[in-house]
Amino acid sequence: MQALQEREVLLERRHYSPEQTALWDKLSLAQKFAASSLTQFGYDLAFIRNSQSQSTAILLCDNNVATISDDGEINTSPDIIIRH
Repeated sequence: MQALQEREVLLERRHYSPEQTALWDKLSLAQKFAASSLTQFGYDLAFIRNSQSQSTAILLCDNNVATISDDGEINTSPDIIIRH
């Protein structure tokens, strides 16, 4: 029970960082719902890729990448390369 409470505190703290908050504010409502579900599996919103009239949210979890389209579609095997 205590581990669950500690995890919740860490998750809440993560959501309040200014950088994360600014990124979350740029997501569509559908992307926010999808990203919220992925954070339960350890993914963090890393950045948003904008192209023409659409945006793609990029989330990272260890060496795994997931993308979320404007309409909230999650892809956990995207064909993208993340530069470090």
